[in-house]
Amino acid sequence: MWTVAGLTAELAAGRTSSRALVEQSLARIADPGGEGARAFLKVYAETARAEADLADRLRAGGVVRSPVDGLPVSVKDLFDVGGDVTRAGSRLLADAPPAARDAPPVARLRAAGAPIVGRTNMVEFAFGTTGLNPHYGTPRNPWDRAAGRLPGGSSSGAAVAQADGMCAMALGSDTRGSVRQPAALCGVTGFKPTARRVPREGGFPLSYTLDSIGPLANTVACCAAYDAVLAGEPHAPLADLPARGLRLLVPRSSLLDDLDPAVARAFEAALSRLSAGGAVLIERPVAAFDRQAEYFRNGGFAGAEAYAIHRRWEGRLAEYDPRVAQRILLGKGIGAADYVELCLLRAAYMREVEALLAPFDAFLMPTTPCVAPTIAEVDRSDEDYFRWNMRILRNVGVVNFLDGCALTLPCHAHGAAPVGLSVCGVALADRHVLAVGAALERALEPVTQRAAAARG
Repeated sequence: MWTVAGLTAELAAGRTSSRALVEQSLARIADPGGEGARAFLKVYAETARAEADLADRLRAGGVVRSPVDGLPVSVKDLFDVGGDVTRAGSRLLADAPPAARDAPPVARLRAAGAPIVGRTNMVEFAFGTTGLNPHYGTPRNPWDRAAGRLPGGSSSGAAVAQADGMCAMALGSDTRGSVRQPAALCGVTGFKPTARRVPREGGFPLSYTLDSIGPLANTVACCAAYDAVLAGEPHAPLADLPARGLRLLVPRSSLLDDLDPAVARAFEAALSRLSAGGAVLIERPVAAFDRQAEYFRNGGFAGAEAYAIHRRWEGRLAEYDPRVAQRILLGKGIGAADYVELCLLRAAYMREVEALLAPFDAFLMPTTPCVAPTIAEVDRSDEDYFRWNMRILRNVGVVNFLDGCALTLPCHAHGAAPVGLSVCGVALADRHVLAVGAALERALEPVTQRAAAARG
């Protein structure tokens, strides 16, 4: 399992090279028995090799540009890559002009020395959490691939690429959980930062208000290393927090209702381990989390803003995934007064939840209430699709509406279906939430290490 710390040590010792890592990535992507053909919409083999060779030459001369220098990464198809067309998982934009320059997050990865191996598949225009894409295919979840499990979305290819060892980090976006829930369903770690910390220019938008950009990786420390690069912050180790004494809120709310048995077992087992390790777990009702129907009525901010973005193509809706088109059109009925009321509702919600969370280091919840269903059962009908879409995204949106930050890390046992534990905080608590997540990761390590070893 690739980690930033492990690969950096191997590079420093001369036991591997950036070029060798890129070749391994490309081989995994090209493996006919794997999911590379569906996980990636485009592979940058030659430029990735050139970037790796440059990293190796610089390292040989004593120049290491960042802690992630020379480690191959992927980027979601909604980010501009200079000279290439940004399709955002759609056929509609296939003939669009190529991007004039890299999006800032892509440019920051390049400046840090990260070879970019390709663009990953996604739900069209990022508007969906199942991972289904009728235009380019749906990559299968690495867990129980024979059954054809759903990857989650919209960062579907990112999660599969990361879980399948095709990159050291997969860059995704998160508007209502699109980094966290595919990471959870595929058994990797994912981080949604406070939206304003990472520039969103050069990424095809879903919601101007809620979009955020974050990494999917194999450990909390990996996510933290890439988060610093993406946010343009100096690299600094996370605070070394012990699990003992951390005050963690477990919100008794609809977020914990109707969990799949496998999710309930993994979540309760994780809480038990954390409590045994000295973490202070406090259960408390959180009524604000039970009012999501108000926050996301007719798609909420994403519905209104997506319609504003796409109305120029309203005459071409037949070219869209019909389910995406249906969701975009919901926003047409949101008026100016409705939008203003939603802004006021959000401000009140943020004040309420921020006051509630003030005594706590973070709050915990299952990232998704379910394990990954099969692609067949989700795609069987529109009714099934929308039911599963809402179930998968049920928990994660409370953080986007809060303008908060959140981490998901695997908490399932060896041989079990992937389950994510979410560690969540308020706006700009990012590095503290990551440090808390690292402490919890260490406390859960005997379980998660066995699960990771089983994943290979």
